[in-house]
Amino acid sequence: MSSITTGNDEQYSDSRKLAARGRLNREYTIAETGWFPWVAGQLPLKSGDQVLDIGCGPAWFWASVAPELPDDLHLTLADLSPGMLQEGLDRCRALAFANVTGQQADATALPFKDGTFDTVIAMHMLYHVADQAQALAEIHRVLKPGGHLAVTTNGANNMRGMYALTAVFGSPPYDPAGAAFCYETAERLMQAQFGNVTMTEHPAHMRITEPEDVFLALTSYPPGDRASEAELAAFRAAIAEAFRAGGGVLEVGKETGLFVSRKTG
Repeated sequence: MSSITTGNDEQYSDSRKLAARGRLNREYTIAETGWFPWVAGQLPLKSGDQVLDIGCGPAWFWASVAPELPDDLHLTLADLSPGMLQEGLDRCRALAFANVTGQQADATALPFKDGTFDTVIAMHMLYHVADQAQALAEIHRVLKPGGHLAVTTNGANNMRGMYALTAVFGSPPYDPAGAAFCYETAERLMQAQFGNVTMTEHPAHMRITEPEDVFLALTSYPPGDRASEAELAAFRAAIAEAFRAGGGVLEVGKETGLFVSRKTG
């Protein structure tokens, strides 16, 4: 989960609210290969590459996979949130990269020269961007010919069994990220900009055993983070009922995918 945003400063001033959602995915996802190692294993990275991470957030990804990456990567972190960017820089400068730099940046107006990067990564952040086509055009511009864009996002049915519980807040019963930048949107917009795109889905599901972690995750963003006491009580009751119905666990399907495009000219 990364965080170039279009105005939700309170949500992403630092990593605390993001961590609540990250914990839910990290602690309860069941997969043969974890999410971060799975993504890293498919990135087209070579020794010495110039890499841009747009919406880098707190850079948990790089801290997790750095030992498995090629030597001498030149990593540039970018995020709209200065707090997130600084946390990411502090984390990555302790890792074995050739160098690490950072830039506060808007995804739709990147402050980099044409043809700067071998790879651009946008992990779970394009659903925050109002003009996604413009962001992809900017990414295409700053990529070198032959360079790659790697995007991760959620499908429309991602974790639907959990998001249905937010109906007590008046929220739609589906993943808001999947609704804002779903598989179909990612494929359509990347194909339109690059003329090519491949997609791979991470094989995983969730088996949640702690109701409180569901509560904390789904009240870490609007409208749950501004819910009334009555709404919060109703939400806790809905969570408790879902766990009772599942015999003490909540089984949730996941749809999370990686899309890769190549700049051909």
